Amino acid sequence: MEAFSDMKSPAFVFDLQGIRNQLKSLNGGDAEQPLLWIDRCGVDQRADSLLSYLQQVGEIGFSEQAFHVKSIENDLRRMRTLDFDEDKNPASAVAARLENNLTKACLSYCRGQRFGFVNPNRLFNHLDIEKQDSARKYVKYRGLFDVSMDLLTEHYDAEVKNKIKNDSILNYLQEIQPRDPFYNRLKTMLAQTTDPEQRQRIIVNMERCRWRRHQPLTDTGKRIVVNIPAYHLYAYGPNEMLDMRVVCGAIGTKTPQLSSNIEYMQVNPQWVIPKSIIDNEVAHRAGDSAYFARNRYDIVDKATNQTLDARNVSRQQLLSGKYRIAQKGGAGNSLGRIVFRFNNNFSVYLHDTSNPSAFQRESRALSHGCVRVAKPFELARFVLDNPDEWLLDRIHIAMGQSPETEQGMQWLQSHPDQETRNKIIGYIPVTPRVPLYIIYYTLWPDENGILQTWPDVYGYDKVMWNQLKTFTL
Repeated sequence: MEAFSDMKSPAFVFDLQGIRNQLKSLNGGDAEQPLLWIDRCGVDQRADSLLSYLQQVGEIGFSEQAFHVKSIENDLRRMRTLDFDEDKNPASAVAARLENNLTKACLSYCRGQRFGFVNPNRLFNHLDIEKQDSARKYVKYRGLFDVSMDLLTEHYDAEVKNKIKNDSILNYLQEIQPRDPFYNRLKTMLAQTTDPEQRQRIIVNMERCRWRRHQPLTDTGKRIVVNIPAYHLYAYGPNEMLDMRVVCGAIGTKTPQLSSNIEYMQVNPQWVIPKSIIDNEVAHRAGDSAYFARNRYDIVDKATNQTLDARNVSRQQLLSGKYRIAQKGGAGNSLGRIVFRFNNNFSVYLHDTSNPSAFQRESRALSHGCVRVAKPFELARFVLDNPDEWLLDRIHIAMGQSPETEQGMQWLQSHPDQETRNKIIGYIPVTPRVPLYIIYYTLWPDENGILQTWPDVYGYDKVMWNQLKTFTL
């Protein structure tokens, strides 16, 4: 590209008011906008800095057309060679078009590279309808995404424009490039394939890497990652790595994407049945005392905390929300023998299961939203900080497993009652807390670090692509 000093006539002066008028016309008669890129002498190297990044959008799977690259290149040439046609391309019209395209392209590119071209909060939390009235005036959506991350604010465009004015846009363009090593791995992979389906999958997963988590996946120390499409949990420590199969939420009760910290465990927990499950699966069994006894369900009046006879509680009463139904802890409990608790807005957790056969299935989208883990004791040992043998043995005993220490064997002999054994340990704090990430990547390394393709079980790739494809046309 020709340098600014190569203009035909350094004495040429641009009509700024004429450019502003043309710019106002381009934007539908909106209020007059300040010029960011162009002054009386023309356009300087800031435009070249932006253009150098826009010319590389093909490397991330996007089209130059989406960022007006050819038009910018052509108008920059016209500006710097004073190649104007007073009838078709007068100077003010060329300058206004260039100003407009530079600003729009810069804002679009910066927003996307800094925060993501897709807003996951808006997309995923307005995807599944939980409740609505017949006229659709009231619609409640199921929450499916709650990751603490940087979000685009209403002041962001003004911040970028200020960087353009202050000639710091080049530094900012360098600053906002994703630093995730996995992003660069996918970027390299994208350059090596021409298969449309594979390119689409790579582009979608690169977008996930642009979301700036406040708890980065690359944290050092212990961390647990559940990748929903892989139906797999990966626990990483400084000197250890644990992996296991998991069962995730069914299509109608999806497991949400979130970030949190494992705070504590409960052994032989009581399962308080969520209202949605009561409404859909339990209430119609009202009055069937054999069903409630068989499943070890207690019906408790929330107001009095009194346990009621199942024969005397109607379906309408169960649907009222005034009663709590809880399954006793121990063998056969739906949560299994141990549950891992972490703060979240969805009432989900990691837990054991009384139905381990589900882990043998290839497609394991079966739960009501929680994540069932195939190796609960191993996960308990992982999250604890240097646990002693007696603590681990008490967990073993409470989970119905054979003790491994002499102390455990002696305790078991002197406590033959099963209920006593179940209660040998209950609440176990996890200190320090262990970061947990429930993610959704359809390209992700397996337990051996080999990049694998996983099924788009919830169809998220498709809905993300519907937004991203506008940048690829």
